[in-house]
Amino acid sequence: MATGCPAGYAVGMTFTVASYNIHKCTGLDRRVDLDRIADVLQEIDADLVGLQEVFQPQALGLAERLGVQVAMGPTREREGLPYGNAVLTRLAVRGSRTFDLSRPDREPRGGIRLDLRMPNGGMADGLLHLFNVHFGLKIRERAEQVRMLVREHIRHDELTGPRVVVGDLNEWFWFPGAVGRALRRELDGPRNRRTHPAPLPLFPLDRIYWDRGLDADGVHVHRSRLARVASDHLPVVARLRLASARR
Repeated sequence: MATGCPAGYAVGMTFTVASYNIHKCTGLDRRVDLDRIADVLQEIDADLVGLQEVFQPQALGLAERLGVQVAMGPTREREGLPYGNAVLTRLAVRGSRTFDLSRPDREPRGGIRLDLRMPNGGMADGLLHLFNVHFGLKIRERAEQVRMLVREHIRHDELTGPRVVVGDLNEWFWFPGAVGRALRRELDGPRNRRTHPAPLPLFPLDRIYWDRGLDADGVHVHRSRLARVASDHLPVVARLRLASARR
């Protein structure tokens, strides 16, 4: 990718992105409550939200309640319904693609890429590429998945704009693991934020990384009273801005 500010983008444009494992809308009280998840998302007020552990009807229902578009990236069927990852977006979708990250004899895993039009005050629209992924539970499994993600998807030749990666990466420890090391070689990202378990978060499972053509105006974990019971994960949120030049 180019080292300067991409043509077709307005320097200083900002947007908010979040990653949220909604645990099938099942709260810590074991109650399945779509409206409660929608209320948490309204609190966040993000332009782009990567959801994990979501049924397709839940993703569609959240999009309807919030008045946004949705793209579903199912990894398997569960209880007879498409299940996996989804993206809620206020930005216009130019294209979407799902991809498989499953490893032999492990639970199906995957991701979704959205190519999004970035409005920029009259200039020709530029594209933003958002990846939403959910990695596996085993260390070796995650190491193979992040290599696939970087080699086959993040470095894809057809990508022309800034890249953002969100997801539940299931990397439990604070020191740099295979996932964090691989993504930081390609992208920027904050110090890990603890997101799980929601009432008293100890583990930095949910993360956001962004291209070096973007700057972060703030990254935080959303810790509202409602978010602490709506899912077993807390959402992580970043406010990103197109920089004047890449580092």
